[in-house]
Amino acid sequence: MPNHLQERDKEVVWHPFTPLLQDLPVLPIRRAKGVYLYTDSGRAILDAVSSWWVNIHGHSNEYIAEAISRQARELEHVIFAGFTHEPAVKLAEGLLNILPSRQAKVFYSDNGSTAVEVALKMAFQYWHNKGGARTKVIALEGAYHGDTFGAMSVGDRNAFVQPFKPFLFEVSSLPFPDGENNEALMARFRKLVDTGEVAAFIFEPLIQGSGGMRMYPAAVLDELLRIAREAGVICIADEVMTGFGRTGRIFASDYLQHQPDIFCLSKGLTGGTMPLGVTTCTEEIQAAFRDPDIMKTFFHGHSFTANPLACAVANASMELLLSDDCQSSIARIAYQQSLFADRLSDHPKVQNARSLGTIMALDIRTEEGTSYFNSKRNRLYTFFLDKDILLRPLGNTLYILPPYVIKEEELDRIYSAIEELLDKL
Repeated sequence: MPNHLQERDKEVVWHPFTPLLQDLPVLPIRRAKGVYLYTDSGRAILDAVSSWWVNIHGHSNEYIAEAISRQARELEHVIFAGFTHEPAVKLAEGLLNILPSRQAKVFYSDNGSTAVEVALKMAFQYWHNKGGARTKVIALEGAYHGDTFGAMSVGDRNAFVQPFKPFLFEVSSLPFPDGENNEALMARFRKLVDTGEVAAFIFEPLIQGSGGMRMYPAAVLDELLRIAREAGVICIADEVMTGFGRTGRIFASDYLQHQPDIFCLSKGLTGGTMPLGVTTCTEEIQAAFRDPDIMKTFFHGHSFTANPLACAVANASMELLLSDDCQSSIARIAYQQSLFADRLSDHPKVQNARSLGTIMALDIRTEEGTSYFNSKRNRLYTFFLDKDILLRPLGNTLYILPPYVIKEEELDRIYSAIEELLDKL
């Protein structure tokens, strides 16, 4: 039976990625702690997807809550044009210290999509400021970089963007590296960059999140980056999902020999507590904007740019992330996820069981094939929710992406539920 809050919600709230005429009710959450979400009715739901991949230290983390409280009593917000504050400077220093080499400047925004928008505008204006004519972008097929117009343009032209296709700018796409198309992939990439028209190459390093948790080797991306660098193409790493330990290292780009020119960060940046986006760039990129000509200024900003509360939270989250305890937890989860992927590798109802760091995914074998719109999606979702486990499938793709505070027995509970599902299919 729907409760009063659900009825009120249905009257006035429009939820993301949710049909207005849907059968699945929204669940009122009263509080959360660690890996659990607690409903009004007293259910404890295990958050196995980190509430859309943002939470890395567990819900209602005391250390992070104290950082918010302390900052809120001192400075809640200030315009960031012409002013600065300690949390923003400290965070920028900390990020540049742990990011792969060559990053030199931090630009703040509000979320992952805006971090990508900033990166694209930065790349386009870099060439404009230098008097160049490079205006084209290369992206991987199946990519997802956000829901604003620039981010949609460099993402996959799928059903989500059909109503907006006439308004998106042209992008050249590369086939997703599948282990068998490397030669054709590299040939197409070389042909595109050899035109001298390509401004930037944007990618999700090593794993496409919303595209179905599709994973590809570091060696392939390294070769693409090498070719791009030789052609002077700006390389943009969208580490919104993969950053802050998700792949087993602080950044997925830590697996690479050749490093990007621009990074986009969000999600785990604040431990999943507050919205914040970051775009970083090299000295070479920013040098094109350091000019007495005011028209070469990067005219971009947001009302809540570098919000002190969000920056203070991000600083606290980074301290936790870099601690020995957290790094040990990441290694433990990665090992456990790898073992489970191996266990399911030969299961007749599973395709492509895979893991990378703390991320584990598998495709349920169906006659429809693998798709976000696979009809099995709602059945899978409700099966786990009935067991008080939050797994939000990407169609017939199941994935586990937990907070780092999850215990071994809690992961085993998720694995047992998945195996029970497979037995019943």
